[in-house]
Amino acid sequence: MLSITSNPNNILEVESYLRKLEFDTNIHPDKYADILISLTEAVNNAIIHGNQRDERKMVHIDMEEDENGISFCITDEGPGFNPSGVPDPTLEENIECCGGRGVHIMKALADEISFTNCGRTVMMYFNLQKEMA
Repeated sequence: MLSITSNPNNILEVESYLRKLEFDTNIHPDKYADILISLTEAVNNAIIHGNQRDERKMVHIDMEEDENGISFCITDEGPGFNPSGVPDPTLEENIECCGGRGVHIMKALADEISFTNCGRTVMMYFNLQKEMA
């Protein structure tokens, strides 16, 4: 588990954390990029939107591995949000708008994604057994 304070500069710790995990898991380089981007987006959202950059609040990153893949749970200490209320950034009326892209990217890159704990926790699962194209 990795816990960081809600300072945007701490996002750099996510890559170091994932690099250490890479040695213990069988992550294909193409899948590594998907995981890094998704994990960075989730932690960034937790720091900025969840915890509002309040350094008294923490972001917790937990990893579990099974025989087919790896999952990450990212939890913040903020008020939560409604993930279904995030606008689809690919719709024409939202192309020029800010926001929603991080959640959209995570949904596109993770094999499974769910939000719990009133939106304060995001779980992302990456299948490491799939053939890489």
